[in-house]
Amino acid sequence: MRRALLPLLLPAALAGTACAATVEVLVQTPAGTPLADAAVLVEPLAGTPPRPRTRGHAAIEQRGREFIPWMTVVQTGTSVDFPNNDTIRHHVYSFSEPKRFEIKLYAGKPGQPVVFDRPGQVDIGCNIHDWMEAHVLVVDTPYFARAGADGRAAIANVPAGRYRVRPWHPLQKAGAVPDEIEIGDAPVRMTLVLDARARQPKPHTEDDPDRY
Repeated sequence: MRRALLPLLLPAALAGTACAATVEVLVQTPAGTPLADAAVLVEPLAGTPPRPRTRGHAAIEQRGREFIPWMTVVQTGTSVDFPNNDTIRHHVYSFSEPKRFEIKLYAGKPGQPVVFDRPGQVDIGCNIHDWMEAHVLVVDTPYFARAGADGRAAIANVPAGRYRVRPWHPLQKAGAVPDEIEIGDAPVRMTLVLDARARQPKPHTEDDPDRY
């Protein structure tokens, strides 16, 4: 009986030893300064990126008459809530081709999230407060991260194989040429340069907080 089980157990044992690693990236401007809010994408060179078993979920809140976070990266099919945590109402919209939507003047949490079902850049605004803006990058790959204030991003558990790595930023002047890497079982560390300017928050021009 033991001999008969060995062929069945061997593939399971081998599957448990599959290699995966973390990709650690520092994103910088051409001047060498860290670039916050950059997305880092790790895309397989061959095959189709794995799809999530369950739909992803994210939230972009309105607080202090700003969208938080200012930049979000999600995988295709992710649903996003837009809770209004201000004491005034907002009117959220996007005219971007990958996802056109509108949530008319409201307070609190809208009844239904917005599903981002096509890849691409989605720019979001408030029809009441012109300075409010947010950006969503919708990607097919499940291997992505957003750079923090120090310009660093880490993507964990990337299976062994060949990949292209590319950064993205809402305020980039041009897309960066992707770097190709080979992933085994050791961490991959790299620096990427992206010609983009850092975010500069726009001044709030509305003086009356009770207007809306």
